[in-house]
Amino acid sequence: MINPVEPRQYADIANDPWPDWNREFEAVSTGRERVGYLQGDSLQVLSGLPKESVDMIITSPPYWGQRKYDSEGIGAEKSPAEFIENLLKVTQELHRVLKSNGSFWLNIGDSYQKKALTGVPWRLAIKMIDEQGWILRNEVVWNKLKGGMDQSKDRLANTHELIFHFVKKSQGYYYDVDSIRTTAREAKVVNGAVVSATGVSGIRYRRQIELSTVLTEEEKRKANLALENMLKDVAEGRYSDFRMVIRGQQRVTHSDQIKVSGRAKELVEKGYYFLRYHPKGTKPSDVWDILPEDTQARGAGHFAVYPEELCYIPILATCPPDGIVLDPFCGTGTTMVAASRLERRSVGIDISANYLSLAQERIGVTLW
Repeated sequence: MINPVEPRQYADIANDPWPDWNREFEAVSTGRERVGYLQGDSLQVLSGLPKESVDMIITSPPYWGQRKYDSEGIGAEKSPAEFIENLLKVTQELHRVLKSNGSFWLNIGDSYQKKALTGVPWRLAIKMIDEQGWILRNEVVWNKLKGGMDQSKDRLANTHELIFHFVKKSQGYYYDVDSIRTTAREAKVVNGAVVSATGVSGIRYRRQIELSTVLTEEEKRKANLALENMLKDVAEGRYSDFRMVIRGQQRVTHSDQIKVSGRAKELVEKGYYFLRYHPKGTKPSDVWDILPEDTQARGAGHFAVYPEELCYIPILATCPPDGIVLDPFCGTGTTMVAASRLERRSVGIDISANYLSLAQERIGVTLW
């Protein structure tokens, strides 16, 4: 852990906004400060930042036509199309300031117009891909577990939003998958036999191989040998667990067409294949169950539901420990709080001086 530092004595943003964005950004980029806040229009501020100067970006822009924010700006447009075009100007600048091995995580909600879902998230994402060169690596479904007050009688309640993970190049971007794995359970030895984390000892598989009527004797011999080697790998910690799929015994977990599935080819050619589980645990899926921000408990007058927990996986996986996190619509500083807890430097931009003042108060107790 880095030794605690005293929170910076910022000026009163609401009364005396900082005009020198470069000075604030430079303080963070050189490590003199852990957190920087830049007050102003995101597009204008971003245009003055250096090229390829941040390691990762995560943000949740204002919803279109859904919420009243402290200041006019993006989200107050007359149409979804105008909203998307304004966001595209921002994402183009984000592409410029993001390092070539960086990541951009975008949480964006959808809206209704004349009872029709506008499809804003995907309309925006497709334009970013087609027109700006972004590469989409994941579409994450944020399951909020609960929805707001919904009095409609002719559609389902909305309880999810999308999070897109974009990169600038298809390979070689920073990604620390081990930092976000769940802790794996360990194998053990019971009565002299190796038992995997979930109780697999190999006895059932040996029996299935022995009784198989579709495997040849040579295939049975090789399958048993492969099973013994797999149990040895588990015992020595190379894998935490495994599943063995044997021709004619288990339901396959993939396409059975050998043209599209390597496992189907293994099953045809060898009579079995293995599903191996990483010794460091399982990586997260693309569905996240996270409760929204409790704005009533916060009592800050800021109504975005974007929670701190939503930032943890993106920051841990795609921002190096010495990197800088940027949020171009930081609001009251949720991203900055999360980055601080995870010992990353961060920069937040927002048009609202009042929100940045609230962010300043929140971050004071979280700097590491």
